[in-house]
Amino acid sequence: MVIVSAKGLIKDYGTFRAVADIEFQVFKGECFGFLGPNGAGKTSVMRIIHCFMPPTAGKVEVFGLDVLEQPSIIKSKIGVMPQEDNLDIDLSVLENLIVYARYFDIPKKRSLPKAIELLEFLKLKDQVSLNIRKLSGGMKRKLLLARALINSPDLLILDEPTIGLDPKSRHTVWESLEKLKSEGITIILSTHYMEEAERLCDRVAIMNCGKISVIDSPSTLIIKYGDTLESVYLKITGKSF
Repeated sequence: MVIVSAKGLIKDYGTFRAVADIEFQVFKGECFGFLGPNGAGKTSVMRIIHCFMPPTAGKVEVFGLDVLEQPSIIKSKIGVMPQEDNLDIDLSVLENLIVYARYFDIPKKRSLPKAIELLEFLKLKDQVSLNIRKLSGGMKRKLLLARALINSPDLLILDEPTIGLDPKSRHTVWESLEKLKSEGITIILSTHYMEEAERLCDRVAIMNCGKISVIDSPSTLIIKYGDTLESVYLKITGKSF
């Protein structure tokens, strides 16, 4: 079953073409990755998928719904973990989740137990009452993931989920994502970490200058082009990260 479909997708910012006529599909239950350095067009594609901004041209459907025609329905079924930290610094860890749940019309009697469950799952139970200012970078990334899951989404979109984290914190987030994947949640992520794509993704789209150079499984790409995804990227695009 196709969850996301894009055909002829273009995104321009003035005279700059950030996404240049790309096509891809994401299937139910898979983890699909956009792999490339900063400026490759990954974030623009992600933002179009979760209806944060419109495409300049082309057609994008999520759950069979056009992102331009039915964004509200699409947003209600999606969880988004942004690259930037946009947590509310005036609220506690738990309050951030409860307040965010209101955007999905989830009453507190439902959001509270769900929030506690997510904080336990992501090992943030002991930080429930802490103010956001007192959290480490790793804790903030895990809280952003918890927030993305508060509405029990059918599709989880992660923009550079472990950016800026130390190796230990990165592996902790990966373990959580692997558990979610095992539960059948469809995941789309963007990353410039080779190990992250290899560990989590069923398929990756190698992006370069707004275009998709190739889509395949990490293991197949490594067999064809080299021992690591970094060497894969270099041989396909002629560029290093």
